[in-house]
Amino acid sequence: MTRNDATNAAGAVGAAMRDHILLPAQEMAKLGKSAQPVLTHAEGIYVHTEDGRRLIDGPAGMWCAQVGYGRREIVDAMAHQAMVLPYASPWYMATSPAARLAEKIATLTPGDLNRIFFTTGGSTAVDSALRFSEFYNNVLGRPQKKRIIVRYDGYHGSTALTAACTGRTGNWPNFDIAQDRISFLSSPNPRHAGNRSQEAFLDDLVQEFEDRIESLGPDTIAAFLAEPILASGGVIIPPAGYHARFKAICEKHDILYISDEVVTGFGRCGEWFASEKVFGVVPDIITFAKGVTSGYVPLGGLAISEAVLARISGENAKGSWFTNGYTYSNQPVACAAALANIELMEREGIVDQAREMADYFAAALASLRDLPGVAETRSVGLVGCVQCLLDPTRADGTAEDKAFTLKIDERCFELGLIVRPLGDLCVISPPLIISRAQIDEMVAIMRQAITEVSAAHGLTAKEPAAV
Repeated sequence: MTRNDATNAAGAVGAAMRDHILLPAQEMAKLGKSAQPVLTHAEGIYVHTEDGRRLIDGPAGMWCAQVGYGRREIVDAMAHQAMVLPYASPWYMATSPAARLAEKIATLTPGDLNRIFFTTGGSTAVDSALRFSEFYNNVLGRPQKKRIIVRYDGYHGSTALTAACTGRTGNWPNFDIAQDRISFLSSPNPRHAGNRSQEAFLDDLVQEFEDRIESLGPDTIAAFLAEPILASGGVIIPPAGYHARFKAICEKHDILYISDEVVTGFGRCGEWFASEKVFGVVPDIITFAKGVTSGYVPLGGLAISEAVLARISGENAKGSWFTNGYTYSNQPVACAAALANIELMEREGIVDQAREMADYFAAALASLRDLPGVAETRSVGLVGCVQCLLDPTRADGTAEDKAFTLKIDERCFELGLIVRPLGDLCVISPPLIISRAQIDEMVAIMRQAITEVSAAHGLTAKEPAAV
């Protein structure tokens, strides 16, 4: 194919996108009037556009391209499985890939979370976990115990139920989100502590949880649903000890603790799962997706505690059937991809590499704090962000700050780096295979973009910190 042929083909793709696809985040005023950049291929941590440009994939797709692009091991496993058995009904038949994958994931989860239920992605994983909490309490004879407690700034999916549990209020307009049985707690954003110490801030968050349980009645609350890091809500890292203290309260009141690890699982925070080893909590249920296949094919799931299941199975089943499921539960090709992905990650020590690279990544982002317009950097493992504010003393950004940050994101793209725009944040969660030199390259691009856009807004250099 000649360069002109490639350009014409890319133009046809862009036109088809513009004219026929409704995007996941579609600005309706621009429907049919604008097209996204067209990607043609990818390798490692880089993606390529139709005009021949190579870009660092800073967000790893959508927090998911753990092992990077062009990994033949995963592609070959998918092709082989598609040839020998591309599909089997999860209601009537078992397959080797699903059984082997469930067994493998059970070795990676904390505690006794050994029973795996596979879904089609992150939203259906969380939805299934919440439906399980309904089933669980009905079998236990507690039909009134159905409330779900979540946090502002949390994100849990796009089904009707998971969207209702999502505390990103900007997602709410024009959708009928509110549900009476869902209750929102304050965001555990340390920037909201004000004059309080982080310890006092945590105490207040814990007290709010206890007060909410008392006001609603513990006999009405089924589950507390929480991401270890509030990822899409702004890479919000709760104060140290937050999750362990909330789990203790859940145990006291027989409330299921559901850890939404769709983003943080499979190495993103330097561990296979972040709940126990990074945040000190063993949940009752963990949900996962994204990194389980490194984005090569959709797959999600949940791991459930054996102790929880023992209360409603065997002699305690009371004739019940857990009738939640999907046509593509246990999908053989997806499970084969996940097995190959995990085997590759183990063989190359990719989770260990992510853990070892975390401090370097954090320090590289922190080096940007001397720039005007940079209010804060934060990270855990290989997920982080740079918060850009015209007035860095503010806790949260304004519409002007969001426009300022979007210009930084756009300039990064022009310079060769994809950054996920998220309000006043430049979000970076690169493939776990990224090297130190590539982190340096990525941060150098961000430095240039922030410097140029800040200068255009008349921001002056920060005063050196006092010694």
